[in-house]
Amino acid sequence: MAASTVATTGTAAAGGYGSGDLGAWKGLTKAIATEATIRRVLAANGVFMFGDSLGVQDGKALSQRLMSKLNLDLAVNNWSGRPTLETVDALANWKANYGLTRRVLMSCGTNDIFTPPAMAAQIDRAMSIVGSRTTVFWVNTQAARTGMGTALQLADQRNSAWVNLQLSDAQRRYPNLRIVRWSEWLAAKPSRLGTYLRQGIHTSVPYGQDARNELIVQAIQAD
Repeated sequence: MAASTVATTGTAAAGGYGSGDLGAWKGLTKAIATEATIRRVLAANGVFMFGDSLGVQDGKALSQRLMSKLNLDLAVNNWSGRPTLETVDALANWKANYGLTRRVLMSCGTNDIFTPPAMAAQIDRAMSIVGSRTTVFWVNTQAARTGMGTALQLADQRNSAWVNLQLSDAQRRYPNLRIVRWSEWLAAKPSRLGTYLRQGIHTSVPYGQDARNELIVQAIQAD
């Protein structure tokens, strides 16, 4: 499975925010629904998902869980390593070409730890694209790459919190924004970081995958 984040340097000072630099991602693994699937999900008013490698890995299992628990179909646009700017580009493209369902799932932000100040503008942009009649479920971020040195792991954690703070700030401005609090769920018990994550970012399978997907399903069900 391709990594969600790709640092081209391992030095803590690189990139200006301590987490290094985002490497080339466009050749990494992606999972994007066919036009037929997109139109079927749109007609059924299911869920459109836009994400990074967590979505690439977990999207199929999420689709099965959504169908079995909520009878909702899922169309995905997931690309490993993709930051939020380009993920919001994909959202805009789908809206222009197909329209949007009543529910949109954003599973991105991990790749923004390299330039965390950019996140706020992209959240605003996404909410402007969807408008007030679509509910956005946004999974927040937990990153602390265990294969890297201590300083870089600390930077990852700090920058994850920075990304998440911008989401929380945006929630106060947008009544149709729901945050799926993956970071808080992991932090509630220190043992969860080792059990439910691998490499400090990706979900373990099946435990982390099941836990994160269940949080998403519960958020959609509660809306």
